[in-house]
Amino acid sequence: MRVRVCKSAKREQAGFQSIGPRGLWGNSLVSLRGLFLYNTGMTAEEKASVACFIDVASDMVRGGYFRGEREYNFSDEPDAVGSFDSLDEIAAALKNCKACRLCETRKNAVPGEGAQSPLVMVIGEAPGAEEDASGRPFVGKAGQLLDKMLGSINLSRETNCFIANIVKCRPPENRDPQPDEIAACAGFLESQIQTLNPRFILCVGRLSSQALLNSTEPIGKLRGRFMDCKIAGMTIPLIATYHPSALLRNEDYKRPAWDDLKMLRAALGSSESGAT
Repeated sequence: MRVRVCKSAKREQAGFQSIGPRGLWGNSLVSLRGLFLYNTGMTAEEKASVACFIDVASDMVRGGYFRGEREYNFSDEPDAVGSFDSLDEIAAALKNCKACRLCETRKNAVPGEGAQSPLVMVIGEAPGAEEDASGRPFVGKAGQLLDKMLGSINLSRETNCFIANIVKCRPPENRDPQPDEIAACAGFLESQIQTLNPRFILCVGRLSSQALLNSTEPIGKLRGRFMDCKIAGMTIPLIATYHPSALLRNEDYKRPAWDDLKMLRAALGSSESGAT
């Protein structure tokens, strides 16, 4: 395992003001994020260099300062995750996974749960405390709200949905998962998508939407439309919306989230009509 520390940096004011998140830096971040998350032929040092660039550039675009030192833990192995024949194999591998630092603090890995041939795969960001304790996804207050949201458009984890996260272990203190942690789980998520072959993907939250779409756009700009998710050799229609925890914090997000769900319901109806 190789470790690289990316130290704090301050931007030079001259000549930088004209480069905004929609310009050169934004385009570079989109391209390199995709390379970083899903490229399996890179060395640990190369992965760390890209991760450092992404973090420094993102923070400089937002405000001019990189927020502290970060360590990146990557493997030189070209395919640390491997290939799987079933969801049970993926879950078993996750229980023993030590690909990133989150294995040191987790109680349980949280592979996901739901229908084995789902219409929709719901993908969130990372487990919280209750999910870490139970080994099940979305079981706290946000999960209860998610179940109600899905039920409002005739979806359920018991019958026609599979629910998972881009990161399978809880980050300490429920912080955002870091880029190398997302990268460590990318192969597991890709294997799940390939195995499940869902008709649609519903991303809840900024991080899962950005990771699946190779984007740095905020969730407010990613939601409200279908986009193609190209992964595991497949192209799957994806719609993004706000995370249920965001709806619990801010009721202003409830109306646009409902609009997103109605779009998904309409697409599901059209898909089922076309299949008959």
